[in-house]
Formats: sequence, structure tokens, C-alpha cells
Amino acid sequence: MVEQRHFGVWDYVVFSLMLAVSAAIGIFYGCRGSKQKTTKEFLMANRSMSIVPVAISILVSFMSAILILGTPAEMYTAGTEYFVYLGGIILAIIIAAQVFVPLLYPLKLTSSFEYLELRFNSKWAKLTGTLILIVQQILYMGIASFAPSTALEAVTGFPVWATIIIVGLVSTFYTTLGGMKAVVWTDVFQSVVMLAGLLAIVIEGVSRVGGMATVWQINYDWERINFFDFNPDPTQRHSFWSLVVGGMVGWTATYGCNQASVQRYCALRSVQKAKISVMLNILGVTVLLTITCLTGIIIFAYYVKQGCDPFTTGIVDNSNQIIPYFVMEVLNFPGLPGLFISCLFSGALSTMSSCLNALAAVTWEDFLKPFLGHRLTEGQKTWVTKLLVLVFGGAGIGMAFMAQGLGGTVLQASLSFTGAASGPVLGLFLLGGLFPWANGNGAIVGGLLGLFFPLWISIGAYNLPAAPYTLPFPTNSCVAPNISMTTMAMTTASGITLDVLSSTTPALPYEASGIELLYTVSYLWYPSIGAATVIIVGLIVSFATGPMNIDEIDPKYLIPLFDRLFCCLPASWRRTLRCKKEFPRPEDIRAGDDSDVYDSEFVVPTTDEKPSQQPFTVMATDVYPNGKGPLTSYDSLGGKDVGNDAVSTENMSNGTYKYTTHL
Repeated sequence: MVEQRHFGVWDYVVFSLMLAVSAAIGIFYGCRGSKQKTTKEFLMANRSMSIVPVAISILVSFMSAILILGTPAEMYTAGTEYFVYLGGIILAIIIAAQVFVPLLYPLKLTSSFEYLELRFNSKWAKLTGTLILIVQQILYMGIASFAPSTALEAVTGFPVWATIIIVGLVSTFYTTLGGMKAVVWTDVFQSVVMLAGLLAIVIEGVSRVGGMATVWQINYDWERINFFDFNPDPTQRHSFWSLVVGGMVGWTATYGCNQASVQRYCALRSVQKAKISVMLNILGVTVLLTITCLTGIIIFAYYVKQGCDPFTTGIVDNSNQIIPYFVMEVLNFPGLPGLFISCLFSGALSTMSSCLNALAAVTWEDFLKPFLGHRLTEGQKTWVTKLLVLVFGGAGIGMAFMAQGLGGTVLQASLSFTGAASGPVLGLFLLGGLFPWANGNGAIVGGLLGLFFPLWISIGAYNLPAAPYTLPFPTNSCVAPNISMTTMAMTTASGITLDVLSSTTPALPYEASGIELLYTVSYLWYPSIGAATVIIVGLIVSFATGPMNIDEIDPKYLIPLFDRLFCCLPASWRRTLRCKKEFPRPEDIRAGDDSDVYDSEFVVPTTDEKPSQQPFTVMATDVYPNGKGPLTSYDSLGGKDVGNDAVSTENMSNGTYKYTTHL
């Protein structure tokens, strides 16, 4: 039974301040400048964001409260092997920056799935990907809100319904008001809160144990220091291969072609800046994953010194409650428990707002814009996208309450869906980018089967008895009766384990046979299975229904893989490997005629006319993707937003002035 501890006044002050600042950022961007009056500003921040905020936003969009609870719990119960997962994430970030950013950024997309329509010349191919994303994101929003709430209620008494309502309403509020800019800047603020909360646990924990050397030695003595297991068995839950290779495939989908990621790096001014924003996640992921992994082994060392593990003795109901329990027991300073709860809520808010922004973008661009785009004014279009945020916010809250009442098996199946969906989405983009013969029929059939197959495996896996934890736990000084616990694990899209069921009866090893052997495959291979299914089935169907002619495909929709990843190879080799086909540089690609004005800088020839309040006229032919370039007027006020554009002036010190327009 979990011992409940309650908040003090300062805890509520810190927690309320975090929520108030998040809401205030939304109000600020809702009232500032052009006040989110265009869909381009609301969904894409006028493609004028800065590198560092976007990099942080991409990072925390996928590092939710589940990371804060689940990673330390994994390290606590299963040892340090999970840290190898960092290698797979880093490889995925590099691939995403070098392969997918140059593919998608130049197309100036709002919805990442617009690429599928452009490449396959098929609206149904686009809608296949969009529908997978919508269902996945609604489920994940509900789970991201619900997952931390049970741990908080059990340990602190903070009610589940309050967590769900607060996360849903606050994130919906600031996303609706401030759009992409509010989402990005609240992510920046919330990342600071998350980091502060985790550092507080690490610093105080190390102090209580007696230093990092002691922490490491205790974990070594208790058989928890084990990083590399090269067993190639795909049914082993964690191994070097599943953590690095399987993790790489899953996170390549996340960083490379997930809507939340694409929407952010396409909000920057150049492809080079987009690459940098993704690459900076290597630093961010390394810091966050290292801190959360350290948290797990520090807390374990603390309870070894106490002589009583709260998990196996039943003091807490499952491993996700270990960290809140530790915080309420050890961080007994006014405001620090509130800081930790703010840390958890920040993780949930960042995930929820990113999902809302992404869902509004794909629903408008892929479903509504083709029918309503020409009938509505720009202001009306923006209100429609804001209404979509409200609708999906309500759907996320509803899903969280449904998750509360669904129970183990269905909830696990929902989480499995969010994990299984990343593989087929990656498969669709690879099918289009690497195989010019693939057609729309192959994309549709491959996408659906690529979703069904890993989902079927994951649901089947939860019908098998879960393997018990094998590492020892300290119980020699426990006051509570020693209870042998067996925990069933469910896995999120990010690979974090959440314990949802427990039993006082130890489980014996289960010998699977027949079709059940397929269900024993490690969850880390699900994205790889999904992606491979899409590609294999997609190619078979494409050749069966008439493959596309390679000369019919615009090279900007294809991926010159060897040029992007193996640029050190001799040019003649790379030309042979890409079938002697020439590909344009990403910097030279312009979006189609129906896209937004290409973001660039256009320098007006210097003039002796001083900056004034009067508008001036420039010829901007080169920066328009359609080459028409009508005369356009711009205000000469330096740095002032003028519609969707900005203009700056510079005194050239020779009696002339240079005007630069950022389109």
C-alpha cells in the first residue's frame, strides 16, 4: 500500500507559477504582432523561428512525463543496459538531419504527408499516412496525460481527474491562442522546469547516498552495471542490437518524418538551419537521458542504504511510483516537491501541445483545405485551425478519461498502437524516397499492412505471461511484509516501460510455442517490422499493378542516400550508386506554384533615401517559386513585421542605406 504524502503551500505556489507562465506565453503570442491571424503564422510561425528554440521544442515534444517516470524506473529495476539506447537515438538524429530534412524542408510543407501525395501522385496515399497519425496522436495525448496521473495520485494524493483536466485545458488554451510560437516558447520554458526538477533529485540523491562513487559501487555490487549484451536473439527484451538498431529505426521515424518534428524544422529560414536544429537534439537527448538514467541508479543506491526496496515490498504499487515516492520522502524542502510535480506536468504539457499543433496542421492541410481553402478568407481559415485545436484538445482529454477506465489489456493495446504506427510512417517515406518504381497503390496497401502486422504482434504479446524481474532488490530492513512482485510491462512509442499490473505470485518462465514465438519478439523491433512490411509489400503491389517510370519522378522527391550519408565516397562511385541520376541540391529546390512564398533574403540595391515611414517598392522575382514575382510593397521600418514579411535597414556608412526583406 502506498504511503501518501501531501503538498505544502510552497509546493502549490511553484506548481501554480509553472501553469501561469505557460498560459501567459500563449496570451502574449495571441496578442502580439499580427495576433495569429493567418494559418501560416498560426501553424508555421511564418517560417521565421530561431534555431535553438526550435531544437528544444523538437526535443521536449518527444520527451514526455513518461520519460521522467519510465526511464529511472527501467534503470532501477533492470540495470544500466537501457542507457545504450542513447546510441540508437543519436544515429537516428544524424540520419534525420542528413536524409529527411533535405528531402522535406525545400518542399515548404505544412503537413509532412503532403510529400506522399506529391511523390505518389495519390491523395489516398497522403490520407493513409494522415489517418494513421491522427489516431496515433489522439491515443498518445490521452496516455501522456493519464500515465503520470496514477503515480501522482497514489503517492501525493493529487487526483487523477485533476491532472487530466489541468494538462488538457492549459495546453489547449495556450496552443489555441498563440499557435506555433506559443508552443515552441512554452516548450523552452518547460524544458527548464523539467531540467531543474530532475537535477534537484540527482543532487539531493547523490548527497544522501554519499557521492557518485558510492552510487556506482552499490549498483555494481547489486549486479546493475551491465551495458553490452550482444545476444542476437530478437526475442530478448533488451540487447545491444535491439536498443541501438531497433531504437535507431523508431527514432528516425520520430525525428525525420513525424509531423511534430517536420512542422518545427520547416518553421526555420533555411535548410542549413533546419539541419542544425535537428542535430542539436544530440546534445539535448544526451543530457536528458543521462540525467534520467542517473536518477534511477541513484534512487536504487539510496534504498539499498535504507535496506528496503519500496517496489518489491509493496510499499508502492508499481515501479512508476518509485520516483514520486522518493521525492516526497527525501526532497522535504518547501517547494521542491512542487518543482518535481511541475517537472512532470511540463513533460505532459509539451507533449500535449505538440500533438494539438500537429493534428490541427494535418487535418486542415490534408482534409479541409482542399474543400474550404478557396471559400474562406485568411482570417476564417485561421479560426478553423484554432477550432481544430479545441476539438482535438477535447478528444485528448476524453481519451485520457477512457484510458482511466479501460484497464490493463486495452490500455496496453492503445500504447502498442502508438509504437507500432511509427514504423509504417517511416516505411511510407522510405518507399517513396528510395524506390522510384513504387506507386500509390503500393503505398496504400503497404501502409495499412505495415500498421496491422506489428500491431497484431504487440497485442498478441500482451496475452502472454510477463517475465519477472531477475535482478535482486534490498529488503533486509523493511518493516512492511516482504512481497514477491511480478510486473507486466507495457511499452510506449519512445520505448519507455510503464508497469501497469502487479501480482503477489511469482511468475515462472513461460515457454512459447507455435505462433506465440512471434509474439515474443522484443517491442524495440516493432518499428523495424512495420517499416520493412511497408517497403516489401509496397514494392510487390507496385510491380503487380504497374511500377512508375523512374524518369517520371521529379528528383526532388527522391533520396540520394549515398550522397547524403556517404559523401566521402568518390564522386564516380556515388553517381553509379544513384543509377547515374542527377539530384538537385536542397538549397536549389523551390516549392510548387501553390506553396507559400519561398523563405529567403532579398537585398534591395543601396539607395541614398533614408529610412522613413513611407512604404517602398522592390522587385522580388528571384525569390518567388513560380518565377512570376510581381512588384511588392514593403514598409521600411527596420525589423517591423509587415504582414508575413520583415524588413531591416542598414546604414552603409557611405551615405546610402541597404534594405533587406526576409520573405
